[in-house]
Amino acid sequence: MKQRKESHDATGFRVGIVVAKFNKFVTSKLLSSCLDGLTKHGLKGEDIEVVRVPGAFEIPLVARTMAKSGRVNAVICLGAIIQGDTPHFDYICAEVSRGIGQASLDAEVPIIFGVLTTHTIAQAIERAEPTKFNRGGEAAKSAIEMAMVMEKIKRNADKATGDRLTGVKKVRGKR
Repeated sequence: MKQRKESHDATGFRVGIVVAKFNKFVTSKLLSSCLDGLTKHGLKGEDIEVVRVPGAFEIPLVARTMAKSGRVNAVICLGAIIQGDTPHFDYICAEVSRGIGQASLDAEVPIIFGVLTTHTIAQAIERAEPTKFNRGGEAAKSAIEMAMVMEKIKRNADKATGDRLTGVKKVRGKR
């Protein structure tokens, strides 16, 4: 089996970003790092669509809608859920996680989870800081990699389907 190291040149891809306005002091840093990461890998400004939503709870619906639109190769979800004194944190974290995962499966488009779930404000700030953890930039890299993986899988599936229809090539294990 041959494995090639894939390039992260995303020229020509289109990416949607859904970013929560709540905890903007954190999410604005995530967005900035994410945009920087995407442009460093070949995306142009017109290839990136940013949609701001009130909070993290609203991210999955917009992400699913963007992914199903057919306009993007991947969607990146950015938010910051910081634990408080009530169980609200647990409910929001669980629903946002579940919703983003389900949206990706429904749309069959990579939807990247770039939502911070931290115990303290300090942890959230640290994870949004471009010189430390840089979670926004990591989300950009994941989106590009997953878009490339999905493109390759679809291209190979289309090729195999076309070959089977013309009788040129048999798929391994099938007649």
